[in-house]
Amino acid sequence: MSTAGFKRIADDVKLGKDVVIYDFVNLYGCEIGDNTRVGPFVEIQKNARIGANCKISTHTFICEGVTIEDNVFIGHNVTFINDRYPRATNDAGELQNQANWEVQPTLVRRGASIGSSATILCNVTIGENAIVGAGSVVTKDVAPNTIVAGNPARVIRKIK
Repeated sequence: MSTAGFKRIADDVKLGKDVVIYDFVNLYGCEIGDNTRVGPFVEIQKNARIGANCKISTHTFICEGVTIEDNVFIGHNVTFINDRYPRATNDAGELQNQANWEVQPTLVRRGASIGSSATILCNVTIGENAIVGAGSVVTKDVAPNTIVAGNPARVIRKIK
């Protein structure tokens, strides 16, 4: 693992060409496409995939099971969730581990934008060129070329 410049980038991270990664990040087991920028205080977990020409802003958490296609903007402090019913312990009362739950996927399609402090629940797809308003909580799929906002996120209008 590299800690140069206060970065924790595991050896199993796959980086495309001209990727810019700022300090204070934690990346492991993920894939990041060409020309993508990853801001400070970002964590990207194993089996997450980020496309080319993306901007991942500061304080963002991208967990296992998230796929972000090309040309996507992720605002500051965006949180993705991969477990619909998180628990600390299993039925036997023991701390949960990987065997006790299954990753639930999330897909962000090409050209989408997610505003700062949005929370994206698992098992959703954010459509191509869609916009998620700042502070929104996305609980269901967002259609392509649609603006959503609120808690839960609701359609504001279509993008012409």
